Amino acid sequence: MFRFLTAGESHGRGLSIIIEGVPAGLPLSEEYIARDLIRRQQGYGRGGRMQIEQDRAEVLSGVRHGLTLGSPIALLVWNKDWANWTEKMSIAPVEQPVEKVTRLRPGHADLAGTIKYSLDDVRPVLERASARETAARVAAGAVARRFLEEFGIAIHSHTIAIGGVEARFEEPIDWERVEASPVRSTDPQAEKRMMAAIDKAKELGTTVGGIFEVRAQGVPIGLGSHAQWDRKLDGLVGQMFLGLNAVKGVELGQGFAVAGLYGRDVHDIIEPAQPGERAWRHRTNRGGGIEGGMTNGEPVVVRAVVKPISTMTNPLPSVDLVTGEEVQAHYERSDICQVPPAGVIGEALLALVLAPAFLEKFGGDHIEETRRNYRAYLKTTGPRGTLEPQTAVEYDDD
Repeated sequence: MFRFLTAGESHGRGLSIIIEGVPAGLPLSEEYIARDLIRRQQGYGRGGRMQIEQDRAEVLSGVRHGLTLGSPIALLVWNKDWANWTEKMSIAPVEQPVEKVTRLRPGHADLAGTIKYSLDDVRPVLERASARETAARVAAGAVARRFLEEFGIAIHSHTIAIGGVEARFEEPIDWERVEASPVRSTDPQAEKRMMAAIDKAKELGTTVGGIFEVRAQGVPIGLGSHAQWDRKLDGLVGQMFLGLNAVKGVELGQGFAVAGLYGRDVHDIIEPAQPGERAWRHRTNRGGGIEGGMTNGEPVVVRAVVKPISTMTNPLPSVDLVTGEEVQAHYERSDICQVPPAGVIGEALLALVLAPAFLEKFGGDHIEETRRNYRAYLKTTGPRGTLEPQTAVEYDDD
């Protein structure tokens, strides 16, 4: 079983990650993981925190001589900003009382978290609810991505919309253009308008949201299962993406757009394979690569809506946690727009769904065992009439 856990607070000493279930023999380096951590820190509309941090994950265990051992992998991402918070976020008791945060922010975890955990200070809640934790998920996702790359699966993302400005794009998407864009868009005209929308929000002391899309190409047919609700891959994708800070909606393929269409205009027609192609193909990919809770061999396409961040320089009216009086909401240093980095985080999230599904299907304690199982499976995925008959296994009476 591939699984992971993260720990750490936004202004604590650092973020720690434990990843279990990675087969032995997988090439992995700190430099590889750092690539995605750097990409997460970029994007137009980011705040001052990204000028402080230079994220890099230290590998503490589970890797030897550049190869995974099959044992749990431990990673650590230090918070450089910890140097400015040693008193407020001290592990040990402090002599002088630390000022409490009591002005609640609408749209954040502040109110529900403090009531749930019986607190009179928002600080313990906002520290863990902060999007800073996503650096840990990106580190874990980089390990999952490295595993998936061994089997030809590539994951990319781009921005669909920011602040009401929608991008136009053509297939195939120029991923190099996306990586060079400050807002991760393929549309140069929309890019300018998106940046202007972010600038306008900053001028008004507010924030903007948008939509990003993540695609996984080269995914084999048959990951996930129709047999139980909690094994359906689309359900697992939804849970993973809705667990991302500020995400309020997720769709696969055309998603909500199919609500107003006829069935004949929605479902992806299956066509005969052409010479040299994979066994099965679809005329379109409106379903986003998943049917009946299982991948169908087409690219997995996920879109997610990111709401405007709830922390604003021009705060909304709110209420004080302790006194119950009307106040202006608390301001904690934050971004104006998180959509561009959210796409990078989304890549990690999709990898963290596909890697466990891949290992559930193919298994393997060593990467070569997984590879053998995968290759053997591919030989069975053609039209049923083209396969060699299965022979029964004979057992001795003993």
